[in-house]
Order: sequence, then structure tokens, then C-alpha cells
Amino acid sequence: MAEPETKYYPNCDGGVWLRSCELEVTEPLKGAVTGEIPTWLKGTLLRNGPGSLNVGSMRFKHLFDSAALLHRFNIQDGRVTYQCRFLRSNTFKKNRAARRIVVTEFGTQAVPDPCHTIFDRVAALFKPGDSMSDNAMISLYPFGDQMYAFTEGPVIHRIDDVTLETVERKDMTECIALVNHTSHPHVMPNGDVYNVGMSIVKGSLRHVVVKFPHTEKGDMFKEAHIVGSMKPRWMTHPAYMHTFGVTKNYFVIIEQPLSVSLYGVVRNQLSNQPLAASLKWYPDHKTHVVLISRRTGKEVKRYETDTLFFLHIINCFEQERSLVVDMCVYKDAKVLDAMYIQAIESMQNNADYAEWFRSRPKRLEINLDAPRLAYVEPRLLADLGCETPRIHYDRYNGVPYRYFYAISSDVDAAHPGLIIKVDTATGETKSWWELDCYPSEPVFVPHPDAKNEDEGVVICALVFGRDECSTALLVLDAATLTELARACFSTPSPAPKCLHGWFLPNFS
Repeated sequence: MAEPETKYYPNCDGGVWLRSCELEVTEPLKGAVTGEIPTWLKGTLLRNGPGSLNVGSMRFKHLFDSAALLHRFNIQDGRVTYQCRFLRSNTFKKNRAARRIVVTEFGTQAVPDPCHTIFDRVAALFKPGDSMSDNAMISLYPFGDQMYAFTEGPVIHRIDDVTLETVERKDMTECIALVNHTSHPHVMPNGDVYNVGMSIVKGSLRHVVVKFPHTEKGDMFKEAHIVGSMKPRWMTHPAYMHTFGVTKNYFVIIEQPLSVSLYGVVRNQLSNQPLAASLKWYPDHKTHVVLISRRTGKEVKRYETDTLFFLHIINCFEQERSLVVDMCVYKDAKVLDAMYIQAIESMQNNADYAEWFRSRPKRLEINLDAPRLAYVEPRLLADLGCETPRIHYDRYNGVPYRYFYAISSDVDAAHPGLIIKVDTATGETKSWWELDCYPSEPVFVPHPDAKNEDEGVVICALVFGRDECSTALLVLDAATLTELARACFSTPSPAPKCLHGWFLPNFS
């Protein structure tokens, strides 16, 4: 596509999202380190995200459809190595073998398969783990000492955190009957894992909270069980959920007015249409905040706030007789449209594109003594674009906290590749940026002897606009957001921008 003569967003290079890795890096590359990496910082940063838009002569239509690419930055004794490898999902293997797109994705229709009859498609409705794409390209989370790649479909994949090899495919419809789940489970201090999904309970569709209890010798998945549930506000149009919250006494569920039409899912499955066609936005309906008791597993509170769309909760916590929910808020769900490949390619001609991506960190402070469906006014925490937020998770998830870190969602900003730090107590913000540089999700790593909430470093992966075969690991002082060090790598093929990840510390 030809570049427009006048660009609406001259400082933003959307092309960093459109890259396709052509050559995996299976043997670790050694990074060229500038600055000084703290001697205490040892471990592995694992990343996940879109890796390749191309299959033979065909191309995916949405960023969420791109083949999952895993990244590994290993930090040891002031040195850093880098690897990347594609997740070997069934979808990836089928597409590569056929050299065309043969599995329908979130936004991309597969080529018709003449061997599949309408009866095959009807049967597939009862096996979502087999019929849906298992391209887990969103996030990575640990279950015990094993790492799993996630998407919102029912299948997750265990990966080797050293080689990035895909080790095992696990179908949640078989172990706990989840037809979907969020991409962001919660890992508790004792190792238990919670996630929210949809399941059929006593013949009725419900949002359910599932607990995967940590065990030293047993199987967390075999021990999985439902610990909470709630009826969807609209039974045939359950709300789309990407994250949820956990506090001392509650699971926090946000029912936003972006829904998944169950009739649409069935219709699209039978006609081989993308899942995105099943999503429906209801602009005249408010957003509900639902509290499920961690003690009883039942819905106990429900509140109402503005019509809004969100992907990521920053944190939730209880304080006296109130419950606080911080999240990255959009006015509607157009951000999903903004991630179609055609929309990214034409963004410089689209005067509305920046508004589609206009997210802001907002706080809901809920009075726990208020009556059912009491209205809660959102409060702006900072007037900055906000996405992929992270906190000092191990110590402050679900309890009162002060700081979070995120990347900018403002494509029309002077510096779109902005890392931000927000002080939720004072509203003060700090930022880091570099020309033509695009950071991914910033991950906070605490100092081993940290006494303050922000005592540690923030690490994140970088890609660069003009040099597509280059990536880096950035290390910032978490208190000041000043650069301490970086490790730079020249890659054998384009380095795509990633989404989410997890840091595994090495305490030896």
C-alpha cells in the first residue's frame, strides 16, 4: 500500500505490528549490552504475541489471527540471550502443511474444505477444543513449575521455558468443561491459579470461576473445580471478558456491553465465518460490575457504571467498606476493529483511528453498602493512553497498591512508543520514550530485598520502526523510569511486536 502524502500520525509506525518472522532463533543469540544490568537481576522473560501473518500466498485479516511466536530473553550475570520459536499448535501445523489458511480464526475465514459436510460442522459444535483455532498467541502463565501459552479458546499449550518447544496440548473442555476462558488467569502467592470462563452448569450457561489448586506432586488440572458462578445478564449474549479481578473476599467480574451472540456462534460455525462476526456492541446499555463471594461462590453484589469497553484490569482491592477497580477504559469496542490488518495499513489515512485506540486508566470506587445496581462514577487516574498494565504483582495483586506501569495507546501522541508509570495516590506520572522505538508490556521485577513498592526494575522487549530485523531488552529503574541498561540483538528475519509475558526469576 502506497504511503499517503500527508499522515495523520507521522510519529507512529503501525508496521511494527505487521511483521512476519521468517526464521526462528533456536540457538540463543548473545546481546550487545550497554549500561549495566543489576547483578541481582537473573532469570527469564518469556513473551508471546503475533508472529506471522502469512501462510503460503494467503494472509490473515486480524492481528489476533497471526501465528503465535514465543520469545525468550535470558538474563544471567549481566548478559542477555534471545530466542524465538513458533508455537506448534494444531492450527499452525495444519496451515503450514496445507500452505494456506485452513482453520477459521477470530477475524479470518479459512478456505472451504470440500471434505467437511454440514453434518461435520454440526458435530464440531460439541467439540470446541477440536473445531476452534488453538492458536494461543496472547499470554503466558505458570501452573506450578510449568509454563502455558494462552488465548481465549479452550486449549492451552505447555512450553519448555528453555527451548521454547511446544510440549503438550491441554483442552479445558475435557478437564473442567470450559468452552472458553480469559487470557489472563490469576496466580496466587501460594501457587493456586484462578480463571473465569463459560461452562454449562445444570443445563444452563454460566460464567464460572475455576480454581486450579497448587500441588507439589499431583496434577493441577485434574484437581480443577468450579468455585463460583453467575448467570450472564443476557443468557443468549454473554459478555466478552478478557480479564477479571480477585480481592480478599470477592472475584470481580465486569459485564461490559460487548457480547458474544450464541446464535451467531452457531450460525458462523455452520457457515465457516470468523468469530468476530458473533460479537455485538450494545451502546445503550451500561456496564455491570459483579462481585462473586470467594466464600460461597455466589453472586452477592452488582453495580452499574458507564457504557465502556475494556480489555485489561489494572488491579482490584478492598479498603474499609469500599472496593476499588482500576482498569484501562475505552468508550466503545472500536479498538478491536483497529486491529484488523487493513485498518492498521490504512491508519495514516483514517482521522478516527486515534479515537478507536483512546484508552485511559480509570478507577471505580464502589460502596459495598450501596443498594443493588447503584451507579458508580468512573474517575480518571491519568490523562495518558494506557494498555497492557502491570503492577508489583506478587505482593500487591488484590490489595491496596500505588503504582502501575503500562504502554501508551495514543497513536497520535508526540511519542507513541511511551512507557508510563502512574502514581494512583497522587496522579503523578513518569514516562520513558525513544524515537522510532516501540516497547511491549512493561514487566516489574522487584529487588530481592525490596522495602518499597516500586523498588526494582521494569523490563520490556523493544522493536524499532526503521530496523525491522532488530530487537532489544530494556531495563529501567522502576522508581524513576531512567534507563539502566539494554541488550540489543540483530535477528535473522523481521522481529514482530509482542503482547504479554511472564518473568521467571532465577534465585541461584
